[in-house]
Amino acid sequence: MQKFSVCMIAKNAEKSIKKSLEALSAFPVELIVVDTGSLDHTKDIARSYTKYVYDFPWCDDFAAAKNFAIEKASGEMVLVLDSDEYIEPMEEAKWQEFLQQVEKNKGKVGRILRKNYFTESGEKRENREWINRVFSKKLFHYEGRIHEQVQEKNGMAYDTYRTSIVISHSGYDLTPEEKKQKAMRNLTLLKKELADLEQADDVVKKEQQPYVLYQIGKSYFLMEDYENACIYFDRGLSFDLNERSEYVLDMVESYGYALINSGQTEMALSFTGIYDAFSYSADFLFLMGLIYMKNGLFSEAVREFENAAAKPEAKMTGINSYLAYYNIGVIYECLGETKEALAAYQKCGDYETAKKRISLLS
Repeated sequence: MQKFSVCMIAKNAEKSIKKSLEALSAFPVELIVVDTGSLDHTKDIARSYTKYVYDFPWCDDFAAAKNFAIEKASGEMVLVLDSDEYIEPMEEAKWQEFLQQVEKNKGKVGRILRKNYFTESGEKRENREWINRVFSKKLFHYEGRIHEQVQEKNGMAYDTYRTSIVISHSGYDLTPEEKKQKAMRNLTLLKKELADLEQADDVVKKEQQPYVLYQIGKSYFLMEDYENACIYFDRGLSFDLNERSEYVLDMVESYGYALINSGQTEMALSFTGIYDAFSYSADFLFLMGLIYMKNGLFSEAVREFENAAAKPEAKMTGINSYLAYYNIGVIYECLGETKEALAAYQKCGDYETAKKRISLLS
């Protein structure tokens, strides 16, 4: 296979980029780093790992910056990473298998598994998602001012495949103030993007509106402005969407949590109307358990938590295991059914919060 390139854009990333580039240095790849205006030591750190460090004048367009980085790659096939993403080690044999897989799928886009780490309610959480990141720069590029997406250059639909690349991501593990700052920056760009799409004559462009509405909702959610988040999620879901699309599922789930967090728990019961469409997802079933629980429908809540626990996979770690059983335990404990509560807590394994409840109830 020809040279394989890893492309990255960065700005004021000195706290994360060294770890990212250090992880990549174990692989025989060409490293391309494009700096979009750092005022710290980001470029100095990058130059210690690669000679291919370039400047790109920031123009409020992430797709433009990433496309610039991609064009600097000397190889056709590229992997695009962010400066707060860290590739996990691979044995040489696995790396060679990956390269062979990429070579066989040049007309498709490869997906990598990203593990997102963050803190919620004082506890460490892990969320997993498959994202499109490996492709031929001859056939594909990025579109979108922010939360840019890989698109086929001729505007055609494309197929994807899962690769063996796994990365860790720390970009969501932020303080409340950092979350607010990031969300405010994103909102400015996203609303510009939405205005452009609403005025576009291109049908393909107009079809991108629900995704941007989803991202606006997510930005408000990050700011804990749940009422505005609900407004944009509702607008996004008003379109005719593919129920199996990952972002659509996440929009549905985020909408549900925004309704709960904004005190609209009774309205959240309307999600029973879309149950059949999304019940394939452990994360959705867990959400339904919470909705029923918040509305005092405890037997229904237990049923949905049990349904979630029966699923083999979940995006959020614990949704289909200890977190589901913990909520079942909480319900039984509130109902005064101590024996059943203990049984549920004991299914939580090493989950410390459940261990504390067991200690108090025993």
